[in-house]
Amino acid sequence: MKALLLLGDEAIAQAALDAGLSGVYAYPGTPSTEITEYIQHSPYSKQENIQCRWATNEKTAMEAAMGMSFAGKRSLVCMKHVGVNVAADPLMNSSISGIVGGLVFVAADDPSMHSSQNEQDSRFYGNFAMIPILEPSNQQEAYDMVYAGFELSERIGYPVMLRITTRLAHSRAGVVRKAQLPQNELHFSEDPKQFVLLPVNARQRYKQLLAAQNDMQASSMNSDFNPYYDAADKSKGIIACGIAYNYLMENFPQGCPWPVLKIGQYPLPEARIRQMLKECKELIVIEEGAPVVENAIKGLCYEEGKIQGRCSGLLPRDGELNPDIVAEAFGLDHQSAYARPQVVMPRPPALCQGCGHRDMYEALTEVVRSLGDEARVFGDIGCYTLGYLPPFRVLNSALDMGASITMAKGAADAGLKYPVAVIGDSTFTHSGMTSLLDAVNANAPITVIISDNETTGMTGGQDSAGTGKIEAICLGLGVDPAHLKVLVPLKKNHEEMVNIIRQEINYPGLSVIIPRRECIQTAARRKKMQAKENQA
Repeated sequence: MKALLLLGDEAIAQAALDAGLSGVYAYPGTPSTEITEYIQHSPYSKQENIQCRWATNEKTAMEAAMGMSFAGKRSLVCMKHVGVNVAADPLMNSSISGIVGGLVFVAADDPSMHSSQNEQDSRFYGNFAMIPILEPSNQQEAYDMVYAGFELSERIGYPVMLRITTRLAHSRAGVVRKAQLPQNELHFSEDPKQFVLLPVNARQRYKQLLAAQNDMQASSMNSDFNPYYDAADKSKGIIACGIAYNYLMENFPQGCPWPVLKIGQYPLPEARIRQMLKECKELIVIEEGAPVVENAIKGLCYEEGKIQGRCSGLLPRDGELNPDIVAEAFGLDHQSAYARPQVVMPRPPALCQGCGHRDMYEALTEVVRSLGDEARVFGDIGCYTLGYLPPFRVLNSALDMGASITMAKGAADAGLKYPVAVIGDSTFTHSGMTSLLDAVNANAPITVIISDNETTGMTGGQDSAGTGKIEAICLGLGVDPAHLKVLVPLKKNHEEMVNIIRQEINYPGLSVIIPRRECIQTAARRKKMQAKENQA
């Protein structure tokens, strides 16, 4: 077929469509968002009734994907690396229950933390769950791995993780498609107790998972995604994982002078690695993220200085790799093509001009600063996290999705007089509702500001699960209607907002304030779409 110019994310999405996908389940998060958006915008998805609505959070996404698999159909579940933490409960149990319809779990890692709180490596989760991991080095491999991953998942009977990183997700290359497969027919497990993880069943399923490790190891040994390139010079041996293989080969366009094992499928092909340990004087491990493979190889053969990589200091322990960093590790002359030009001045991100969060922060900042050290503002994950930066500088924390409310409650328990939580509408429904229930049950003396822009703004304006439901949710959780206030964050309403925020902060119990105004970016897109429809 004719090659398509696709982002890595788009290649993953197209492969899933071509492999007979019946449903994609995801929560938006950079760098994974475009996978689901590509499927949502595909005419083929509408034609084939492929399920592609955003989930409320990553846990519900994984559980819905398992439900699709339970019914024998192929499902894709996508999230960024910190979302894997949220999905960890069903992910770990899915490796005990196993699957029926093929399930590919995409974890998009963000080394260098371009838009994340940490740079954790999702391969730890795949190893923890004892399921195969696929790690592409380019867009074509991303496509091929997803296409093959569904078949692998169904053949072994377990989910398969696809681990990508930001650089691959958001760069483009030509991708050649494979034949379009039909969706699976509805069918179920022959074992009626497979998905009932009572201890008596789970113990049996766990033994089956352990027994399946030999098949997974054999699959890795025979995988085309783990090619071995021999060389006469055995003074070094190189193990290059995923996209790091590209960084190696860009420094050796005529071919690497030492043996190279390219890792694209896990578990690691131990027999091949043992052979390299025996033949090569040292092994250099090049991997994006944590030293997962480096430490695993040390478990096979620990000899001082034998294994080099991120742990040994040959490569930096944090951040993304690039061809320059790899060149330096080999002592090669190179031009710093990837260094930031001195003429480029860093420009910190800022809230859009006209954003409702700005008007909310102007009022909140005025109140909080008048209260001095007795007030603290606990932030959350979203556009409004930028309230930490100038000109507001009002946030004192931003830990994880949903943490603002429970951190404020904990600080109130510790004796802080004026704790305030700021959370967005999408983050609130993602993981703030249970936090608010804790606060309700304790009648915690905190003020919760749910800054509602009626979308998931930070990742591009995807649908928010809470749109039109926030007040009902708060009342259903038990918030006192007398202390549930809805505001319109506009400059003309500044004094009203200041007065209400001040009043509720001084209330010795739980209060919730909802400043609501549509995201200006979403509003602009909506008006543009309406204008097109009117012209048509």
